[in-house]
Amino acid sequence: MTLNDVPKLKHTTADNFFLLCGPCAIEGEDMALRIAEKVVRITNDLQIPYIFKGSFKKANRSRIDSFTGIGDEKALRILRKVSETFDVPTVTDIHEISDAAMAAEYVDVLQIPAFLVRQTDLVIAAAETGKVVNLKKGQFMSPEAMKHAVQKVKDAGNEKAWITDRGTMFGYQDMIVDFRGIPTMRQYAPTVLDVTHSLQQPNQSIGVTGGRPDMIETIARAGIVNNVDGLFIETHFDPANAKSDGANMLHLDNLEHLLRNLVAIRKVVNTL
Repeated sequence: MTLNDVPKLKHTTADNFFLLCGPCAIEGEDMALRIAEKVVRITNDLQIPYIFKGSFKKANRSRIDSFTGIGDEKALRILRKVSETFDVPTVTDIHEISDAAMAAEYVDVLQIPAFLVRQTDLVIAAAETGKVVNLKKGQFMSPEAMKHAVQKVKDAGNEKAWITDRGTMFGYQDMIVDFRGIPTMRQYAPTVLDVTHSLQQPNQSIGVTGGRPDMIETIARAGIVNNVDGLFIETHFDPANAKSDGANMLHLDNLEHLLRNLVAIRKVVNTL
C-alpha cells in the first residue's frame, strides 16, 4: 500500500516520515480542535503527512474508575469534526467486532490495540471495512509474528495494513524498544514507531500507568535513524491533567521543536 490510500493525507510526495498524533482519548470537542489546530500548523510547515489520532473510547483500563470515554457516538462525531475542520484524516482504536463498522463511518484508519492484535475476528472485521488497518504489535509478540497479523488483513481482501511497534514488555513495569524489529516488520508492511506508548511504565501499584516522557526525543530519533515509515506520538496541552496516559505524553508546546529535529535527522539519513 501507499500513503495515497489514506484520504486527505497531504505532503505524501515529501521524502519524510508520516505522523499519527493527538490526544490519547477524546475528552471533548474544544480540546480535540485545539490540539489538532496546532499539530496541523506544525506539520504543514514541515511538510509531514499527518493523521489526527484520538481514541473514541478506552476499553483497556487498570481500574474500574479510570476514564473510558465521553460516549462512543459523541467522540466519533468529534473525530469527524476534526477531519472536516482541518481537512486531515483521522485514526482511532477499536476493541470489539461491532466497533469496526461503526468507527469506519467516521475515521480513515482503524487501529487494533496491541493487546488485541491476535484477535482474528476483530482484525478481519476491521479489514472488511476497506479502511487502512493499523496493527499495534503486541507487547508479548516478536516482530516476526506480525507477519501473520498482516496476512489476516490481506486474506480478508484488504491490502492496506500498517504495523506499529509500541515496545516489548520487559519485566513487569517497563517497556523496551528492540530496534532490530523495524527492518523485519518493514518487510511485511509500512512500519510506525509508537514513541510515547513505548515509554509507558505499566502495572504500577496505584493502578495508573507511569511513563518516561523525558525519553521521547531519544526514542523518536532512534526510530528515524532506523528508517521507520511513520511515528506515533500522543500529545496534550496539559498532560498532568489528561484523562488517559498523561504520564507518558508529550506536552504540546514541545512538539514543534521535536519534529523539526526529527525532520533534520531524516534529511541526513536520506542522503546516506
